[in-house]
Amino acid sequence: MAIQSIEGVLQQLQATALQAGSLGQANPAQGASFASELQVAVNKISHAQQAARKQAQDFALNVAGINLNDVMVDLQKSSISLQLGVQVRNKLVAAYQEVMNMAV
Repeated sequence: MAIQSIEGVLQQLQATALQAGSLGQANPAQGASFASELQVAVNKISHAQQAARKQAQDFALNVAGINLNDVMVDLQKSSISLQLGVQVRNKLVAAYQEVMNMAV
C-alpha cells in the first residue's frame, strides 16, 4: 500500500515537472499578460484550498473512500501553495518598492 502511494506521488511530481517545463517554454507573444498569469496562480491556490477543505469535511462526515492520509496530504499541499503565494507577493511588493525608490 505504501509503495503504491509513493508511486502515485512520483507520477504526480513527474506530471507537474513536465507541465512546468512546457509553461517555461511558452512564447510571451501569445498574449498572456502578467496579470492574467497572476490571476491563474491565485485561482489555483484557491481551488486547492477549497478541494482540501471539502475533502476534510467529507472525511469528518465519514464519507466512504476518503482516507486520512489523503486528507492530510491535500491539506499540506494547500498550505504550502498558500505559503508560496504569500512569498511571491512579498517579493513582488519588495521589487515594486525598490523601483519606486529609484532616483530618476
